[in-house]
Order: sequence, then structure tokens, then C-alpha cells
Amino acid sequence: SSGTVPRRRPPPSDMGRGLTLLLLPLALLAAPAQAEGGRVAEEEVKIEVLHLPEACSPKSKKGDLLNAHYDGFLASDGSKFYCSRTQNEGHPKWFVLGVGQVIKGLDIAMMNMCPGEKRKVIIPPSLAYGQQGYAQGKIPPNATLIFEIELYAVNKGPRSVEAFNQIDKDSDKKLSELEISQYLKEEFARDGKKRHPSVHDEILADIFKKNDHDGDGFISAKEYNVYQHDEL
Repeated sequence: SSGTVPRRRPPPSDMGRGLTLLLLPLALLAAPAQAEGGRVAEEEVKIEVLHLPEACSPKSKKGDLLNAHYDGFLASDGSKFYCSRTQNEGHPKWFVLGVGQVIKGLDIAMMNMCPGEKRKVIIPPSLAYGQQGYAQGKIPPNATLIFEIELYAVNKGPRSVEAFNQIDKDSDKKLSELEISQYLKEEFARDGKKRHPSVHDEILADIFKKNDHDGDGFISAKEYNVYQHDEL
């Protein structure tokens, strides 16, 4: 995490930027700034399983793409500060687990969770918004947070081996502009939304700007697999 103030997700734009596997969907609760002084007292997330399906598979792990609804409450007075069901026409949230797209406490709280499972979790300030709080989200300083979570789906994450190999048609362990362009066309067709042709070119350029670190015109397996949860 950087030292920036956490922000809410911006409204969806016509760019379709949340669409592709390389441009990741953002969670509503962004990762907070690091606590001052680096080390904080070791505090834990308390997890209570409210419902566990008989068939509990697959279990979530770092890098997986999760789909969930969650309500957030302040532990101090029980007031609700967030409800995913009132956002985005009530659609559950998609986010990648364990990579800082949500506050650290949620990344911890949703590990080893299976589709259909419900949890109530208590997150200490050091794993949430810390001493600074998050005024925009109506979270005061040093707030302990409670979330009630219902998980719907656990999918292979955007940076998985399977996703890379799906795009890498010639199996040369690097993604060319042509391969990613073709992938974008397939994703756009699957999505079904009407977009101006320039959107494809802009997203393609943006993907290479953010991922082609050595500027060789290809996205290597190493450049792609930023989460390091699988070996390519």
C-alpha cells in the first residue's frame, strides 16, 4: 500500500476498464495507508462462521477472484457504514483476494472460505483504517470494524497460470500485442456492450503501459504474474 488516502471506487466509465483480466476489478474498500511507524501490535481478525455448506469447495486462496456481498458495521455502536447490496444495482462485489484491493483485515478474513459460506468477522483498527480512520467512508480513527460476509463464487484469479495460458495462443510464455488484442475482442464479445472502436486500442495501450516493464513489446510470464501465487 502507498500512503495515499483510500478512495471509493469511481463510477463505471465507458472505457470498460474493469472488464479485462489484466485490468483488475477494484473493490469498494480500497487498501488503507500503512500504519505509522511500520510495526503495530499483533492483533488478529476474529472469525465466526455463520453458515458452512456441506460441499465446501473450492476454498479461497491468495490471488483468487471472489464474488461476495458484505455489510460493514462500527463495533463501537453497531451503526452500518457500508452495504454492498445498495451499491451497483445490488450486484455482489468482485475482487482479487490477498493483494490489497480491500483492507488487510478483509484479505485475512476471507481466506479459506468456500462458495455459499457466511462469516461474521471482527477487524481491529490496525488491519482496517488505523489511527487516521476514513472520513469519506464515515469510519472514525481507531475504529474496530465488523463485517458480515456472504461468499458466492471462488474463481481462478486474473493472474493465474490458466489465465496466462488462455491468452498465450502460441505458448511462447509471453503475450504479444496481437494475442492480447484478440483476447480483448473475445472479452468484449462475451460482455456484449456496445463500445466505440477506439476503446479497444486505448485499453490495449494501457495494458502494455502498466505491464510491459522492460518495454520489449511483450508481457512476459514474470511481468504478468505479479501476485506470485503460481509458478509459470
